[in-house]
Amino acid sequence: MQIKNAENLRSVELKQELENGGRFVVFEYCISIIILTFRRSSAVYFVRGDESTIRFSWSFTLITFLLGWWGIPWGPIYSIGSIFNNFTGGKNVTAEILAALAKSKQTVTV
Repeated sequence: MQIKNAENLRSVELKQELENGGRFVVFEYCISIIILTFRRSSAVYFVRGDESTIRFSWSFTLITFLLGWWGIPWGPIYSIGSIFNNFTGGKNVTAEILAALAKSKQTVTV
């Protein structure tokens, strides 16, 4: 499993960051081509408790803002949802990531 922004974090440091408000999030982006609209999720990002998600979400929001609106009818609908999701901090997937790591007992690849 690849998690961005978790470089050089040992499991003890990761646990401490999670206790201090850190979380795993994914961001959405949307791309439309006339009648086709694609809504996708980013890779998983680790956001420390003292970090803002804007640092990671701005590129996905920009892609959506420029390329997401043009599909009819889902382009505007998915674009608004993706931009809202990104501005509100992304989708928190911390519970799912921790459950998957505990189940598989894998190490995190960064």
